[in-house]
Amino acid sequence: MSIPVAVDELAEALAPFADAFLMTTDPSTVPARVKVVSVRPVLDDGVLVVTAPGRGSLANAGANPVVTVLWPPVEEGGMSLIVDGDAEVRDGGLRVCPTGGVLHRPAGEGHGA
Repeated sequence: MSIPVAVDELAEALAPFADAFLMTTDPSTVPARVKVVSVRPVLDDGVLVVTAPGRGSLANAGANPVVTVLWPPVEEGGMSLIVDGDAEVRDGGLRVCPTGGVLHRPAGEGHGA
């Protein structure tokens, strides 16, 4: 089950979440490998600010700015929040401009199961 989240609704959707996972891709590998790191993004004027995600993530985002941030469910059977965006490397961190989002729960879990 997926519920689209418009970019202008992101602040409300983010309210219950804290820790997330940042996914970047390393375009120097064939096939490109996904790098996943734990982060705690903060929404600032419509942009997700990720402080110090690590050198590998910064290098990946510098080479390929398309990233995904995933907040896992805060409770059993809850929904994850997945946000795609375009990242800019700045001051040792990332500024991610969201391009879309979705609240997601695997089919058959939670309500209506």
